[in-house]
Amino acid sequence: MSAATLATALAAAPPRSLWSDARRRLARNRAALGAAWFLAAVAVACFAAPWLPGLADPAAQDLALGAAAPSAAHWLGTDELGRDLLARLLYGGRISLLVGIVGTLVSLLVGVTWGAVAGYVGGKLDELMMRTVDVLYALPTIFLVILLLVFFSRSLLMLFVALGLVQWLTMARIVRGQVLSLKGQNFVEAARAIGAGDAAILFRHIVPNTLGPVIVYTTLTVPAVILQEAFLSFLGLGVQPPAASWGTLVSDGARVLALFPWLVVFPGLALSLTLLSFNFLGDGLRDALDPQDRKVAG
Repeated sequence: MSAATLATALAAAPPRSLWSDARRRLARNRAALGAAWFLAAVAVACFAAPWLPGLADPAAQDLALGAAAPSAAHWLGTDELGRDLLARLLYGGRISLLVGIVGTLVSLLVGVTWGAVAGYVGGKLDELMMRTVDVLYALPTIFLVILLLVFFSRSLLMLFVALGLVQWLTMARIVRGQVLSLKGQNFVEAARAIGAGDAAILFRHIVPNTLGPVIVYTTLTVPAVILQEAFLSFLGLGVQPPAASWGTLVSDGARVLALFPWLVVFPGLALSLTLLSFNFLGDGLRDALDPQDRKVAG
């Protein structure tokens, strides 16, 4: 092919957008793609648990089957009260995933707003807001969560809020850095020239252009929140009975590990594989959306 023909072909081919290019690159990452499919399967199984045929009632007790080993009737065995472990694992997964997702959404709302306003306004307000972030960074986050749960309530809603309110600090820094690099771009000046207000410029034009790093960090925040909830469950401050999460199942099983190992092995595997999958997916999204990586690939 001649140089002229190649130049004509390149000129005729429409340039790929960031998102289409990211999808193409993500599709080539087998680890990230496999993690995404695994997470989708886990989410469907957990949230569809009430409608799965043949699944036992997670609250139904049969003391005659107390701590029975895995069998054809109970694929993952039963706990000390004779409750089907598979059912409790799927129903517990709903709570663990909800804790991770809702807690992350709270951190997104606070972190994106805080970082965007600080970066866009700048000056003394930016200095004050980011010094506040630095002070909060110096405090042990899990201690703050424990204080919120002890002094307010141990409800599931309070758990969502408490975990979300300690995860927004890094998000605020990420968004602020992106806003600082974007607010001097030509599209911002164009929006200002046609009379757009500061709020419209910030949330309609600048914040949407920070979605790449935000999406990547979101996939890494969800497992962090799930892991914190599991740790709180070991302390008795997580999900309260009769409800259960993967963290509470691991905590309950750990007390009888020597006698009934399946009570901690199966919940532990579910928790570990889910956290690992989120990390693989986050790494894959980071590679797919990394502009420096795109330049090398291009």
